[in-house]
Amino acid sequence: MDEIESLHRLVEAVETAGADIAPTYIEYVQLAFAIATDCGEAGRDYFHRICRLSAKYQREHAERVFSNALTTKHGDVHLGTVFHLAETAGVTIRKDEVMNSYAGTKGTVNAPRLFSTHTCARNKVQNNGTSGEGEGGEEEELLPGSEPQHPLPTFPEADWPEFLQRIIKAGSSPIQHDIMLLGALTALGACMSRHVRCLYGGKYHHPSLQCFVVAPSASGKGILSYIRLLVEPIHDEIRKEVTIQMKAYKKEKAEYDAMGKERTKKEAPQMPPNRMFLISGNNTGTGILQNIMDSDGTGLICEAEADTLSTAIGSDHGHWSDTLRKAFDHDRLSYNRRTDQEYREVKKSYLSVLISGTPSQVQTFIPTSEDGSYSRQLYYYMYGISKWISQFMDNKIDWEEIFTVMGLEWKEKLNVIKSHGIHTLQLTDKQKEEFDTVFSDLFERSSVANGREMYSFVARLAVNLCRIMSEVAVLRALENPQAYNFKAFPFSPFTPDKEIPADNCKDDIITRWDVSISLEDFHAVLSLAAPLYCHATHILSFLPSTEVSHRPNADRDYLFQKLGDEFTRTQLLEEAVAMGIKENTALTWLKRLTKHGKLISMDGKGLYARACVYE
Repeated sequence: MDEIESLHRLVEAVETAGADIAPTYIEYVQLAFAIATDCGEAGRDYFHRICRLSAKYQREHAERVFSNALTTKHGDVHLGTVFHLAETAGVTIRKDEVMNSYAGTKGTVNAPRLFSTHTCARNKVQNNGTSGEGEGGEEEELLPGSEPQHPLPTFPEADWPEFLQRIIKAGSSPIQHDIMLLGALTALGACMSRHVRCLYGGKYHHPSLQCFVVAPSASGKGILSYIRLLVEPIHDEIRKEVTIQMKAYKKEKAEYDAMGKERTKKEAPQMPPNRMFLISGNNTGTGILQNIMDSDGTGLICEAEADTLSTAIGSDHGHWSDTLRKAFDHDRLSYNRRTDQEYREVKKSYLSVLISGTPSQVQTFIPTSEDGSYSRQLYYYMYGISKWISQFMDNKIDWEEIFTVMGLEWKEKLNVIKSHGIHTLQLTDKQKEEFDTVFSDLFERSSVANGREMYSFVARLAVNLCRIMSEVAVLRALENPQAYNFKAFPFSPFTPDKEIPADNCKDDIITRWDVSISLEDFHAVLSLAAPLYCHATHILSFLPSTEVSHRPNADRDYLFQKLGDEFTRTQLLEEAVAMGIKENTALTWLKRLTKHGKLISMDGKGLYARACVYE
């Protein structure tokens, strides 16, 4: 009996028992190495058959792990490891019969090699792909869908503008409140983008956000579908106008075509732009550009499944992820068609994105942390359901009807914003100083836990929060109609732009306004920084690493943040055990961070401190 036949019989036994023989990443990787070593490519399907018995099985991730095992060729791990894992999981296998059959065919010299259970089946995989034991040799990788040992934080309670609070109430839990807030800020900001802005880093930024809510299936993220109802009246009005314009165009075109030779004396009618506000994510590269340009650079992609975007982006006619990156920065978009020499461009883009998806869809949409898409997104990770929750609590509330009505209300509010002019957020010097302090601390925090991998995210998170502040300031002003009469209302958040001529101010001909944000709203938005950072670190764990191979980022960040500026080795281990983190894993982190200069050994006797404290 050869290796494939042995593996075949083993897999059948495991499937019959329905056993998960690789419950953690340790066994998962060793399983891949063992099968790849002795069976090569022929073992791939068997690897999938074993892995899919686990609730955490993700086919695409399993494909990558097995392909990596084939390339790495960890030759000291053999099929004996798979038998050992199966027996540990309680699967009864007649191993002696399989061994004798194998020995009779291949010879007794090779039999022990196949069925040796190498000790590294219980070790972690180090950064270089080799096995290791003890301090400095153990660390885990999160599979897509894995959840951190500690709960990811929810947003602090805040007295948001009244319209936002009504949207948030649709959620039945703090987590759903959070995603409704993010969804509302993304959708409403998309509508306001051309009329609200903030100056940051020497550039005007508009509230065009890109938000990705990640959650296992049936976790409650479907509530985001209500957000679309807020902006559908705006989209519907645009589409109605396009329908009328197209009808008039077709009539003019028919009359033009019937003119015969007289057509040379008259200019042909031009087809009106195919304007819209809600742009489909199931689109080609040129198609998405056409939609954005027809809509003068403004729009919202709102999709319930991230795969809709990732499949379109990865298709032969896709490749428009660069469009998303450029749109975040309001860059110019253009394309050129060689067939009819058509060149089109839009000088400013204000595209917003609101998507939700499962953990397995993260990497199909964002290939690596080095991809610019990662740092531009706002993330929120929802936990999977762990107990039955009755859905009859809101049996008398029709949220679809409520949000439909709110959508019509929002359309009227948006008209007020548009008619008022352009609104530019102006922070006070004290607010700017506090903003910089918070992000300076967050930047250093990211350095300790994740090296350079989170630098770009933290930098762009600051941009996103400035955008949200400008949006919240205007939403707050909408609550008081008197706020728009800056002359009569002494506490109005609006003041004319300093470049507006005095005569224009006197005659109330003002098209540009400076808007201030209250201290309460400023702190409410700023308090989102740390939770959003924590959720992003967890999402980072699902992506291929650029610096370290395996990293449960959110847990590591939480551990060292909790320890403070100075701590002892004993305190580190105590906190790690309390969090459910293995001691060797914590010691690996400590060793690496000390080696890279993020932590300093103070006395050589187990006292450590953050390097930034002594710089």
